[in-house]
Amino acid sequence: MGMTKRLILKPGRDKALLRRHPWVFSGAIQQVLGDPEAGETVLVQDAHGRPLGQASFSPASQIRARMWSWNPEEAIDGRFFEQRLEQALRLRQNLPERDQADAWRLVHGESDGLPGLIVDQYADVLSVQLLSAGVEHWRDILLELLVKLFQPTAAIERSDADVRTLEGLPVRTGRLDGPDLSEPVKISEHGLSFLVDIPGGHKTGFYLDQRANRLMVRAFAQGKNVLDCFSYTGGFAINALYGGAASVLAVDTSAQALDAAAAHVALNHLDAARIAWQQGDVFQVLRELRDRGRTFDMVILDPPKFAPTAAQAQKAARGYKDINMLGMKLLSPGGRLMTFSCSGGVDRALFQKIVAGAALDAGVHARILHWLSQAPDHPVALNFPEGEYLKGLVVAVD
Repeated sequence: MGMTKRLILKPGRDKALLRRHPWVFSGAIQQVLGDPEAGETVLVQDAHGRPLGQASFSPASQIRARMWSWNPEEAIDGRFFEQRLEQALRLRQNLPERDQADAWRLVHGESDGLPGLIVDQYADVLSVQLLSAGVEHWRDILLELLVKLFQPTAAIERSDADVRTLEGLPVRTGRLDGPDLSEPVKISEHGLSFLVDIPGGHKTGFYLDQRANRLMVRAFAQGKNVLDCFSYTGGFAINALYGGAASVLAVDTSAQALDAAAAHVALNHLDAARIAWQQGDVFQVLRELRDRGRTFDMVILDPPKFAPTAAQAQKAARGYKDINMLGMKLLSPGGRLMTFSCSGGVDRALFQKIVAGAALDAGVHARILHWLSQAPDHPVALNFPEGEYLKGLVVAVD
């Protein structure tokens, strides 16, 4: 093949790549040959010149290259991307809950062998994030393939995540294919309907990764008083109501999110008298509830990312510990805390340690009943443990 554009690694810096970890950090690179442009395919070689595979080059990012293929000879072209997308689609089609919902993550970046590409399907609309120089370089071909494979009525770009800035890429949002979306898209999940604002919502519009955990809340809720913190558009709160909760209090900083959640109560013909909304800073609201002596049978904590990177993990640990301690103090004896971290910088072991510290500070005896993760349409490649960003625990508090 004789690729002229190459990355040569420093001696001894090929260990991660030999374990097939898909990232090459700038510090591991000895030299770049052939002056590749952003997103161009380069051959990656170890210090002795042995080829390790092919990657997309990203000059502005700390992650200087992301591996496309471990085969140095394979052509990285439209056919290559078509095969990867078909493989991703096959995995989702074979999931047991496939007929229970019409909103799915179709492509989960590195774990589907497509670093930087996130594709979510909401009914017949695709929400696409192109988050690396590599997928940006192939955007037209990827888009054409997505439209061909999934035949959506519309495709919307949501490439507005912080990571694009780290990649030196401009933020891009808007219509990719089909009409503009003036109305939210209605999706169904395990018998409930939700409205998703794809152009304007968080992430790509809805937290699809929590699908299985919403079902668990529903199963537990019968007759219980539930507190849902960082409730966003009410995914957990609506499932608690549907599961027969005696009362639900949903707390979020965004009035707009709470309005959307209230619309979901009406949309699913649920009893609005059993749910209350509170707009405010969750830390403050938790303290007020504690001071007023309120208790709940279940507290759900699903905060936004406190630590996008490992460097911010220490500061984040304090925030997580605080809300978990307050959450535990609000539980009646025998209550359940369902608590999450979606921070990439906080791994499962650290999160469990933080929650253990919170139990100690709250003066409660707590036991883990379930370890929670993201739904299986957000798979975690074994060579890319970072793909598991969502960690959760269900803790029984005595």
